[in-house]
Amino acid sequence: MSHTPSSSAGAAADYATAQAFSSSWNNLPTGSVYTHQQFVEWFEPLDESVIKGASVLELGCGNGSLLQHALSWQPRLLVGVDLGDSVSAARASMREADKHEAAGVEELRANPRKHDRANWLVVQADLLDFSAAEHAELADVSFDLVYCIGVLHHLKSPSRGFEAVLRNTKPGGRFHCWVYAREGNGVIRGLVEPMRRVASMLPWWITKYAIATPVVVPYFVYAKVLRALPRWGLLRRLPLYLYSLWIGERGFRFFRHVAFDQLVTPETVYLEKSMVERWLASPEVDPDSAYVIFRNGNSWKFGGRKRSVEAVASRTPKTAQ
Repeated sequence: MSHTPSSSAGAAADYATAQAFSSSWNNLPTGSVYTHQQFVEWFEPLDESVIKGASVLELGCGNGSLLQHALSWQPRLLVGVDLGDSVSAARASMREADKHEAAGVEELRANPRKHDRANWLVVQADLLDFSAAEHAELADVSFDLVYCIGVLHHLKSPSRGFEAVLRNTKPGGRFHCWVYAREGNGVIRGLVEPMRRVASMLPWWITKYAIATPVVVPYFVYAKVLRALPRWGLLRRLPLYLYSLWIGERGFRFFRHVAFDQLVTPETVYLEKSMVERWLASPEVDPDSAYVIFRNGNSWKFGGRKRSVEAVASRTPKTAQ
């Protein structure tokens, strides 16, 4: 069953973005498009110890590519939320990744408050409005970790997306996000963004095979050449240098996946560090726990801990009597 978006313009835009991705995700084989090493890199400075035995929520799970790797770190409960119909692909991939838990999945459906065996669930919902309390299967759940990787920058309102991340993190819990940076992406914004505005209006298969495939060939060659060369200091001045070294390990299909990801979405925002820092300045965030990491010269990883209710109250200015 498809999720019906609310009537606001922002919700309609987010739904269109989610469905654009879903059209592609649902036509991929089951399994993750990312390697486990990529998953580990996206999560640093967090590691397996943060997920093991914890209740974990992914906002914007797509086809479950990250969920599958998170599952290998043995969370107590793992929940994925996505607005689009890609939840079908996510569920299929999770069942494939977790065949030995199949009996547990059936047990969860029969007894939705029991999470000890069936430790994953994929929900179709708008992440901006998602609340575990509104779902019978999750009515008694609070999340030790909430993560949102590669999603906030595709929302009509990234700030509302971050608010949802914080809202779903329990007091004292952790949150972790990754977004496109405005810094370091001048070439992408100058060359790819004009193409995206046209390509995002076309059928996904045209965008993927007729546009993303030929367009990414020159960059594929560029990245492979940079990776093969010695690490000369002058090369660091080239566009997307660090990112090219990173992606240069992968094959052409992954390059095309990234290009398609850039071109298919109706909405993309490149976020400045100052915006991320404003989010982390929220009274709900413990400032001693907050971190911002410039990843591969063109994106931001950031996160921290949510303050306890008492700590938030102590920082809230009192109205003069």
